[in-house]
Amino acid sequence: MSMVKETVEVDVPVHTAYNQWTQFEEFPNFMEGVEEVRQVDDRHNHWTTKIGGVRREFDTEIVDQLPDERITWRTIGGDTRQKGTVRFQRVDEAHTRVELAMEVEPSGAAEKAADMTGTIGRRVKGDMRRFKDYIEHRGDETGAWRGRIRPGG
Repeated sequence: MSMVKETVEVDVPVHTAYNQWTQFEEFPNFMEGVEEVRQVDDRHNHWTTKIGGVRREFDTEIVDQLPDERITWRTIGGDTRQKGTVRFQRVDEAHTRVELAMEVEPSGAAEKAADMTGTIGRRVKGDMRRFKDYIEHRGDETGAWRGRIRPGG
């Protein structure tokens, strides 16, 4: 698996950044290659992506979620294997540091090539930059889910 890390500082309070990140169905607005995310229930999402001409569908499970602090997920089933955590750190009343750390296991030839050439890391960097632009332009979140999901629960 390859580790990808990216951090951005956004000009919104921590609760606004966190709340927006919980709106998974909005991800196609700032994540390149993500065509659709359908929230199945509080823990599960179904993703449709198209990257380098390759369409994939997979499911993710949230394994740990603590409001205003972190969301940790992993893929379940399917060909796509990844896991990661996004953390939210209050800088001050109006600024938040958002750090994404993700492990990706490329499964096809195109994904392996993208991993070797650094394309995956550049895509994540772009996604984080677009998230910053998206939330700062809006100024507030499109919704929120403030529930707690505990590991193993």
